[in-house]
Amino acid sequence: MKKIKVNIVFGLTFLLLACAAKLPEIVATTVTEKSPHDTDDPAIWINKNNPEASIVFGTDKDEVNGGVYAFDLDGKIIKEKSITNISYPNNVDVEYGFKLTDSTSTDIMVFSEREKNQIRLFSVPDMKPLDNGGFKVFEDETTIEMKRPMGVALYKNPVTGRISVFVSRKSGPKKGYLYQYELVSDASGVKANLLRKLGNFSGQKEIEAIAVDDEAGFVYYSDEGVGIRKYHANPENGDAEIALFGGEHFKDDIEGIAIAKYEDRGYLIVSNQQAHTFNIFNLETNAFIKEMNLGTLETDGCDVTTLPLGSKFPNGLFVSMNDEKDFFFHDLGKLKLTE
Repeated sequence: MKKIKVNIVFGLTFLLLACAAKLPEIVATTVTEKSPHDTDDPAIWINKNNPEASIVFGTDKDEVNGGVYAFDLDGKIIKEKSITNISYPNNVDVEYGFKLTDSTSTDIMVFSEREKNQIRLFSVPDMKPLDNGGFKVFEDETTIEMKRPMGVALYKNPVTGRISVFVSRKSGPKKGYLYQYELVSDASGVKANLLRKLGNFSGQKEIEAIAVDDEAGFVYYSDEGVGIRKYHANPENGDAEIALFGGEHFKDDIEGIAIAKYEDRGYLIVSNQQAHTFNIFNLETNAFIKEMNLGTLETDGCDVTTLPLGSKFPNGLFVSMNDEKDFFFHDLGKLKLTE
């Protein structure tokens, strides 16, 4: 009887592997140079004056000499734009037009520095620190795990122009897992002021990946064991959960999230980590559309832009972390989201 059970399990496993193998690989346009330690999450900064000179930032985790590496669109590391000697940078994001003064603004990059319980803020593309060494997060928590930041995502209110950052962490409570901080600049410098605590947590695994739809005003995050959660990004619209969806389409961990928006439609692209694939959802209805194999292994983070970035990425760019110390760049047209 035991032998029959073993054979059945083996047969089912083989069948599942065979089915997964049939999903065709969409080959990357570019694979980046390798980082020294452990890649995790990318963010695309678009050079609006010269799109072909846009930069992809990618975190590289190490407790002592972690970094946020800058890559050109050929996948080469730009040393002068990279930031090193960081204590375990997890996630990274960028935003445009942060007001330093009434007459001065800059694009910005934020990333989490987990071992120091803080987030960092730099101007882009000149890569100057704006945070006086870092903004401490989850300061009211008493346990170390609940103080350690992981995911970050920036939100720019399309009406007021104010910019805030959502931060997740290694461990957290069933309610209020994410904190939202407003970035404010005055004569004394830039500050990160706590706006609110929000977000349900299943209690399974953790919450890392976050993405914000600025125009529509929604924030999405992966409750890794159960599904994708959706909330209002603007605190004035309340803290109630809008949706929890998609969990049945993932093999195990639900990871990195990217939002691809066109004039008439939008898509949520989410890493199906242990299946080594990505699941695509309709941004308006949350409905599952399809699964894709982009050739990456164990993807943590991803990012996307639908804007053309020159001859190499004329349809936009999708960037995904690969568990071999590099990132994959795909011309967005190859993903065929708009079919």
